[in-house]
Amino acid sequence: MPSTVVDFDTLLTLSGKDLGVTDYREISQQQVNLFADATDDYQWIHVDPERAKDGPFGAPIAHGFLTLSLIIPFWGELFDVDGVTTKVNYGLDKVRFTSPVKVGSKVRMKGGIAEVTEVKGGAQIKVNATIEIEGQERPAVVAEFLARFYK
Repeated sequence: MPSTVVDFDTLLTLSGKDLGVTDYREISQQQVNLFADATDDYQWIHVDPERAKDGPFGAPIAHGFLTLSLIIPFWGELFDVDGVTTKVNYGLDKVRFTSPVKVGSKVRMKGGIAEVTEVKGGAQIKVNATIEIEGQERPAVVAEFLARFYK
């Protein structure tokens, strides 16, 4: 269950609200391999653990877009809006992959609502999303995620 659940009218007042952090999730080699299968991205730094040991990161790393895609399940842990008919992932304004995520690492997301704007039939929010790597100062992903909620 999300840590914050609001109704539509409350949503319109939430600019600047800190949503906290999610639980950690471990990135497994199986998850990385499944993502490679889904995207046809079989670069050895992701899918060849033996070769990756001698590569630039000393281990296989998750695809950047795999890490980015975790915004969706993490988002579900942080926030929801009741009393709306439709919820849409609207896009991303800015994304940076600031640090690689080694297989076996644990990641979590810190989020906050940067901005709420009314759109025809609903509202759009901009979320500052930071995917953190356990034990590391530098995050894996920093993104501005957009979601829309329609009445």
